[in-house]
Amino acid sequence: MADRNWRNQTAVTEFILLGFGDLPDLQILHFLIFLVIYMATVSGNMLITALVVADQHLHTPMYFFLGNLSCLETCYTSTLLPRMLAILLTGDKAISFSGCFSQLYFFCALAGMECYLLAAMSYDRYLAICKPLHYSAHMNTKFCLQLAAGSWINGSLATSIFILFMSQLIFCGPNEIDHFYCDPVLLMELSCSDTHLSILVNFILVSIFTLPPFLLTLTSYVFILATILRIPSTTGRQKAFSTCSSHLTVVTIFYGTIIIFYMLPKRDTLRDLKKVLSLCFTVLTPLVNPLIYSLRNREVREALSKAVSKCGFHKNMQRLTRVTR
Repeated sequence: MADRNWRNQTAVTEFILLGFGDLPDLQILHFLIFLVIYMATVSGNMLITALVVADQHLHTPMYFFLGNLSCLETCYTSTLLPRMLAILLTGDKAISFSGCFSQLYFFCALAGMECYLLAAMSYDRYLAICKPLHYSAHMNTKFCLQLAAGSWINGSLATSIFILFMSQLIFCGPNEIDHFYCDPVLLMELSCSDTHLSILVNFILVSIFTLPPFLLTLTSYVFILATILRIPSTTGRQKAFSTCSSHLTVVTIFYGTIIIFYMLPKRDTLRDLKKVLSLCFTVLTPLVNPLIYSLRNREVREALSKAVSKCGFHKNMQRLTRVTR
């Protein structure tokens, strides 16, 4: 009897992602905008990853972590935007139960991984600026691999535990999610069962797996800024700050929008604002990362110019070969 009641309660087989509401006149425009953003994000981050792998001058700890971050951002944006594009193109806002939880898993796991990668990059900058004499000894190849692997593993582990508890929830009533992706908080609000344990687990996991990398990032930059301010010459301060300004910009955008998002009170009038803020750390950050790092980093610009010149050289050689034949 209990099994029959449980089956009747779990009648929800799909969820409806309401997205940005019913705006049929702007649907095609939104589709084109997000399609361009998605293509630019994927191509930009893949280009950064390819440059880091191909150019030997970028085989340093800082660019090793940047390559990992760019690869992660490609996966991160591919978790959300393709589904959003499909909704905008077809108008079908339904997502299956398993599809929603799969999206939730990869979204949370990749977000957690990004927190750890940003912390690893900030620690790398801390050693380079505050302890330059010990940099090579501490930031060796083995330690870099351990930091990168730890980032990917910790994000996956924390999310797996959270999804395990989330999968125990029963959904038997409304199935509309007022967002453009399967947000965990909104999902728990739709559940018919007691969500106190899931909320507690979520809080513990955030405290254990997300808070430490944020505090490490914050502490690293406190020491970095203190060290830079102690440099007597203006040129020295500018040179030191230029080595971490790109990463600091990315960290500010990523954590700044997340903090504002979760500090806003739960009111219906603020839901549209929270969706816009969600776009900042789910869509804007992966989009601007390649731009920030390529425009601010001389090494990346030089690697890009070398790659472009090589492509042009090979094309010219092919044309000359055809002419001589």
